[in-house]
This record gives sequence, C-alpha cells and structure tokens, in this order.
Amino acid sequence: MGFHRYGIALGTALFATVTPVLGENFTLTLFHTNDLHGRTDQYPQLITTLNEARETFGEGLLLDAGDIFSGTLYFTEFQGQDALEFMKVMGYDAFVPGNHEFDLGDAEQGHQALAAFFAGADFPILGANLDFSSAPEFADVLGESMSADPQAGTLYDGIIVEHSGEPIGIFGLTTQDSKTISSPGQVTISDYRQAAEAMVAAFEAQGVNKIIALTHLGYDGDTQAGSDLLLAEQVDGIDIIIGGHSHSQVSPPALLSERRTGEPLSPTVIGQAGEYGQHLGVMQVTFDEDGVVVDASGELLAADEREADAGAAKRLEAYTAEIEALRDTQVDAKVITALPNPRYGNGDARSVRANETALGNLITDAQLHAAQQVAPETVMAVQNGGGIREPINSGAVSVGDLITVQPFGNRLTLLDVTGAELLETFEIALAEAPDENGGFLQVSAGVELVYDSSKPPGERVVSLEIAQEGAMRAIDPERAYTIATNNFTAAGGDGHAVLGAAYDDGRNTIVASSIINSTDWEMLRDYMVELKEVFYQVEGRINDLAHSE
Repeated sequence: MGFHRYGIALGTALFATVTPVLGENFTLTLFHTNDLHGRTDQYPQLITTLNEARETFGEGLLLDAGDIFSGTLYFTEFQGQDALEFMKVMGYDAFVPGNHEFDLGDAEQGHQALAAFFAGADFPILGANLDFSSAPEFADVLGESMSADPQAGTLYDGIIVEHSGEPIGIFGLTTQDSKTISSPGQVTISDYRQAAEAMVAAFEAQGVNKIIALTHLGYDGDTQAGSDLLLAEQVDGIDIIIGGHSHSQVSPPALLSERRTGEPLSPTVIGQAGEYGQHLGVMQVTFDEDGVVVDASGELLAADEREADAGAAKRLEAYTAEIEALRDTQVDAKVITALPNPRYGNGDARSVRANETALGNLITDAQLHAAQQVAPETVMAVQNGGGIREPINSGAVSVGDLITVQPFGNRLTLLDVTGAELLETFEIALAEAPDENGGFLQVSAGVELVYDSSKPPGERVVSLEIAQEGAMRAIDPERAYTIATNNFTAAGGDGHAVLGAAYDDGRNTIVASSIINSTDWEMLRDYMVELKEVFYQVEGRINDLAHSE
C-alpha cells in the first residue's frame, strides 16, 4: 500500500501477457455492492441476484466499495468473519476499505478484527491513499504497490486483472474523513486526488487504458475529502468509478463528460448501489479501440425481490441462531417511558445530533457512573450524538436493544483537559447548531450548558457549569478537569480535534475491561440494571438561547 505508494518503476512492464485487441469495441461488465454494514442476512438474496445477473449479462468483475463492518448484531458477534463466508461464495475480485472498517481500532491492540478480515479474504484489498505499514498487525498482508498477479487477502494500491482478454486497472480510494469519523490509528490516509493521479499515470505507463477507481468517497459533495463526481472532474484517465459511503442509488449509472464549467472531459461512468445489500449494481461499459468510453448502461437489481439462495440460507442459520441468543438475552431493567432517538430527516422537530435527548442523558449518566468507579474525580461524561443510533422502547429491554443503540463497541476513555480546552470542545460541538452534527455532545447530569446558535461559530458558548460541592460552578479555563467519553470521541472523532490533541498528548486512560465493563453498551446495561426502573426525560442540561421556548 502506501509504503510503496507511487514507487512503481514506470518503465517496467507488469502486464506483458495480454495485448489489447485493437480495431474493435470492447464491453466490460461489472457487478458491485457497497455499505453492507453487517447485514449478513442479506447475502442469501444477494447471491441469488448475482447468479441471475451473471446469467443475463454474462461474466463480469465483482467489486465491493467498503463498509462491510458495523451496524448489526451479526457484526458485533462475528466482526466480519461471517460476511467473508458469503463473499467467498460470491467471488469478489476486489474490495476497498470504508471508514467503518476502522471502527474497532484500539490504541493498544490496533485493528485486530480488520487484520483478521483481510487475512481471511479470498480477494485483494485496494487503497492507493491508505498506508498500513506503520500498523504491525497488517505486516503479513502487505503487498507491493501494483500487481498484475494479485493475491487473495493482500493489500495493494492497485491491481491489473485480465478480463475477456483485456487488461483492466483497478485502484482503491478511501475517504480522508475516516480520520475524524472512525478510528484509523496508525493507518494513515492521504490526499485522494494525488493518489488517483499517480495511479492513472502508473497504469498508463503499463499500457492499461481501461481504469476503474473503486472508492469509498461518497457520490456527491464538494469537500476536501472528495467525492466521486469531484474525482471524475479532477483526474483525467479514470474510465469507471464504483463508489460507496453516501449510500446513493445511482441508477442508471451516471456518465460524466464535461466539467461544471462546461469544459469537455474524457467520459467517466459512475455507479453506486445504495445500502445494506438491498441492491446489486450492474454496469456495462463499452470502450473504443483507444480505451475511451463510448457507451454505458446499467441498473440496480433489487435483492429483496429474489428468493434466498438455498445453500446460503442454510449457511446463515448458524450465525443467526447465535445472534438471536445474544439479542434475546434480557436485561434486568424496565424502561418506564420510551427513549426516542430523533433525527430531523425522520420528521422530528429535535435531533440527537443537535439537541439534548432523554436517551443521550441516560447514556452519559451511565458513562459517568462507570467512570467514577475508577476515577471519582471525573466531573462529566460526554457522548457524540452520531454514536447513538436507535431508540429504546418502553418495557423490557434486551442486550440486542442496547447493542443496536450503540453498535460500535467503543470503550470508556478518561481525558484530562483544561477548562479552556473543554470550552473549546463545546464550541466545536455546537459549530453547526441548530443543524445536525455527529459531533454534537450529549452531557451527563450535573452539567448545564447554555449557548446561542445565532452567534458565529467559535463564539457560541454562553456558560458551562458543573455541579461541585453542592452548587453549580462555572468551568474555570485555568483549571484541570477529568472527563469521560468513548474512545472514538476521545481520539478526535467527529471533528473533536481539541480532545484528540489531549489524547495524543498522553492525557488519556482507556479503561480496561478487566477493571469494569467498559464497552459502551455494557456500561448502559449495568447502569440500567442498577436503576431497575428507567425513567429519563429532557431536563434542560443543554439550552440554546436562540431557540428557547
């Protein structure tokens, strides 16, 4: 990967066995998926869909654009090994890691689950802007920068594969936002555009004129982290982009032949297949004798409209039995009033990513309770709104309910910060208010935050007080405080650069599970069990003067 990035000797032929057929058009068939997010139970229908597609469209390359990890009990229990079994049945030709592949990054252990996923794969892993070389857990799967003989379970910047007598170049790109929305740790992520330009030059030096970018950038958007549309505009020579990350249904495939300014471009075809394995993308791209795209077609085939493949359904049974046993384990607690998880896009007037919520209050109180068992001086707990994924209904509660609420398996982390750093952290959390922001912070009991979203970002905190010695006292910028949060936020996730700097400065303690149950959903479970009857509501911990009722 990046340890050889751009280090290809351009005059050295990697692919000498196949000579492109000149003088006639060539049609390449692709099948693609993205953003499965632990939906292992979707594979039986997806396998049926792929088999039907191969019968209809003929043989083609099968690509996945990332985010196999995170989101369901299947992933919590099996950490991607279940997905591998079905991916092997399907016969993938290449995979690019998404941001969620780095969710289980641990400061001490690194990415053990991801390394095991790579090692068990029967397809190559691509990432031209990823550098795994400083993470020792990947030492055994590091490949050269580019290979014309790619091996299963090996990391490359790009590969050259033969398909129907033609050499096809494929390289991978992952969003740089992974640095803030996941936990890559020692895996570094560089500029997507520079990596893409270098890969196109390297393929062209090998005589490859049909080039695919397998990306986890998102379809649209205009940020430094990039998007597929930006990539097509910025980098000449990419013929096809198979994408993920934004969960977009791009059907039929988009054909970009000019910039937004109206300047012509060499045509680039872009596809993405939605989310959760609900669709299989099919794309057929025709090239002329010079490797220029002259035609493209495709569609998204609905997997849910197909019967499950019988063999795959049988394979799934054992996995499902295990997660159902885990899911159905009852927690000895009762929720008196439902705990919603509102989002603006769902028609709610409030959002967990912009407002105090009852569930956010419960989760932060659970974290504070756990933290004070090992560090009694902890003054508050904060939880990023983006890490709270589902509501909890009233009544009995199961382990499955709690893991669905907090599916990422984050661990309790203590941080020593100054009052000034804490105030700056809340400025970051409130920078997009009243709009949604995954870095919006829910706060524990004993905290009163008042802000004004009508003020410029960076000047919004009006007051931040904590309960001390029986009274509410303003945070002292000069004083040191111990706070609790999850390891993702502590390491700078969701844009929390101030906390990340404290973390990098060694002012952190990741609480060992040998001391207390320190995984997010475990802390929530233990606290609820202690309460027995759980009644929580919005109580004025966070108040916006610009939208006060």
